[in-house]
Amino acid sequence: MAETVTPDVATPPPASTARERRGWYLYDWANSAFQTTVITVFLGPFLTTVTELAAGCALGAERCDGYVHPLGIRVAAGSYYPYLISLSVFLTVFVLPVVGAVADRSAHKKRLLGTAAFTGAGATIAFAFVTGERYLLGGALFLVANIAFGAAVVVYNSFLPQLGGPDERDGISSRGWAIGYLGGGLLLAANLVAVTMLTEEGNPQRTLDLARWSIVSAGVWWAAFTLVPLRWLRERPPAAAPAGGGNVLTDGFRQLGRTLREVKAYPLTLFFLLAFLVYNDGIQTVITLASQYGTEELKLGQSTLITTILLVQFLAFGGALALGALARRIGAWKTVLLSLVLWTGVIIAAFRLPAEAPLPFMILGGCIGLVLGGSQALSRSLFSQLIPAGKEGEYYGFYEISDKGTSWLGPLAFGLVFQLTASYRVGLVSLLIFFVVGFALLAAVPIRRAIVAAGNTPPRVL
Repeated sequence: MAETVTPDVATPPPASTARERRGWYLYDWANSAFQTTVITVFLGPFLTTVTELAAGCALGAERCDGYVHPLGIRVAAGSYYPYLISLSVFLTVFVLPVVGAVADRSAHKKRLLGTAAFTGAGATIAFAFVTGERYLLGGALFLVANIAFGAAVVVYNSFLPQLGGPDERDGISSRGWAIGYLGGGLLLAANLVAVTMLTEEGNPQRTLDLARWSIVSAGVWWAAFTLVPLRWLRERPPAAAPAGGGNVLTDGFRQLGRTLREVKAYPLTLFFLLAFLVYNDGIQTVITLASQYGTEELKLGQSTLITTILLVQFLAFGGALALGALARRIGAWKTVLLSLVLWTGVIIAAFRLPAEAPLPFMILGGCIGLVLGGSQALSRSLFSQLIPAGKEGEYYGFYEISDKGTSWLGPLAFGLVFQLTASYRVGLVSLLIFFVVGFALLAAVPIRRAIVAAGNTPPRVL
């Protein structure tokens, strides 16, 4: 077994530069195309339609009660995509913490970031081949892309504590998230123009093809803009490295095992993580299934959905910066709690939305945009204060289980409720519990004591 060598902790890491921070922001610009164009808008309706075709339903049919049988399991066509999301998150439980442990012990974080990003982008581009009834191919590519997306974000997030001190991280995280929403919004705007100009009335196959190529465009965007952060970010000395040329992967597995045994020494960090996994599961489920809800339950057209999500993106840009500014006044913890109250109101309002009414749906989308970016960006920076030094990748590996584009219990609950009731509205109501319970758990965290217990210095305002 290779021994590990811990570097001299008395030697401070080199200070970050403005160029390095800009490079870090631009990875959010790159990968947000996947979350926005693929996860939030196109993939749910696209893959559901492909699955309905495989279930024997006619293209363009108003309702499909058919079933598919992946691996011999009977699944309602409308539940296939939510179940896939849950499966991808189940798999990330095993993958992402290991990726984080390896990142902490590697001197080549940028290489890990690039490998994960290009793998996910490649799987996204391969959706060009998901035609006809190939729902299994689409499901497999989504699993690869979503897991690789999460792995890349784990490595990306692990750079955050190296980019600024405790009082700077809320601002750095909020700016990164805001720039990500701007980038994702610009690609979505281009796709909106393409869909609006090229859609043919009464030709659902054209609509399906446009959705597929929009998904492919996100993969191209993701891969192309990842080149910038790979050039501008700097490598940092690892927290510990295998002695004598040991294998960083096997050593990462061993370190993950040690961390799991030692994590009981940081119960307050775990308690915050539990709260985050609960409330963010609800947030991610809303983001992931919004387009499916709008298409299947509210009977809204693709252009309405894209316009709404585009509105969300650009309002989220301002919302992330605004909530970041609010956090500087009242603290990130209180700001996140306030955002969860607003999220609860969003779910109640979404349940009451009338069908075939684009304007109320767009107004609700605007409300989501104002709280979306800030609640996530501030959660990320707040968690960075609770991580013991040198274990950023590992802890963000656990964090990422319910971060960008990933959720587990929410889609599972949504899919099960739909399969039992055939009602997307009832499935939506089941998400309320995630925000209520998440708020209660987060409110119970003694945040200043948790930061000190992790060996870190609390910011001036919490």
